[in-house]
Amino acid sequence: MFGYIAINKAEMKFKDYDLYHSYYCGLCRRLKEIYGRRGQMTLSYDMTFLIVLLTGLYEPEDNTSVLNCAAHPFAKHTARTNDYTDYAASMNLILSYYKCKDDWKDERSKKGLLAFRSLRPKVNAAVARYPKKAARISSDLQKLSYYERLQETDLDRMAGLFGNIMAEIFVFREDEWESSLRKIGFFLGKFIYLMDAYEDIEKDKKNGSYNPLKETFRADEKFAEDFRAILTLMMSECSREFEKLPILLHADILRNILYSGVWRRYTAVTQRRLHPENTHPAQTGEHML
Repeated sequence: MFGYIAINKAEMKFKDYDLYHSYYCGLCRRLKEIYGRRGQMTLSYDMTFLIVLLTGLYEPEDNTSVLNCAAHPFAKHTARTNDYTDYAASMNLILSYYKCKDDWKDERSKKGLLAFRSLRPKVNAAVARYPKKAARISSDLQKLSYYERLQETDLDRMAGLFGNIMAEIFVFREDEWESSLRKIGFFLGKFIYLMDAYEDIEKDKKNGSYNPLKETFRADEKFAEDFRAILTLMMSECSREFEKLPILLHADILRNILYSGVWRRYTAVTQRRLHPENTHPAQTGEHML
């Protein structure tokens, strides 16, 4: 849905890329198996990061399979799943559903309406699995929508509301690691919200859509540098909590994402905005797999 918490493939070892890709494929497969093709359409890099993070922390036994798919019909590849794959699939579907629902209510977005209607028959199964988390996600998204209707410009408040949603998603169980996982989710959520606003500001101003940056945005290097400083603070807090966790398994993949991958879209957006004449399609940071 957002896709900001992704890898930097150029700085990743081949074996780590293959591992990451196998978890991504595993999430894609389970979304389809549990929630159908409509559920599969909600696939995101953000939830793949969550799977790798929880797998690295709790070290469950993985199930692997070799398969073809519509995206890669002529090449077999490995799909890797475990208990956290199904959890991430449910969270992915719930978040996507309520986000599309709010987009339709607030903006009368036809895209949001179509996605909301397509996911509605599938979401009940996910909500039944995690009713408390679904209720919290729905409630916090409603708060976010309320302040958006008020045209709230306090970045910290708005980003914090989405941070609360991701904090809830990142806590799989209440144990000794809950506090750090909740903080990682919170600061990643703030980063995602801020990055989404930064990327969409021109489009939102043109369409008359809400964006907390409308009053302060300038398409110049000073604004870009100041905004990067805010994003850096979010990732510094997130990374500090990550380093407290006793993660050895897949640690290189996770650090690639936290210290490098998350910046690819910021760099691409800033380059496109400030130096459009030098922007190449490959620099968009999209379709990295």
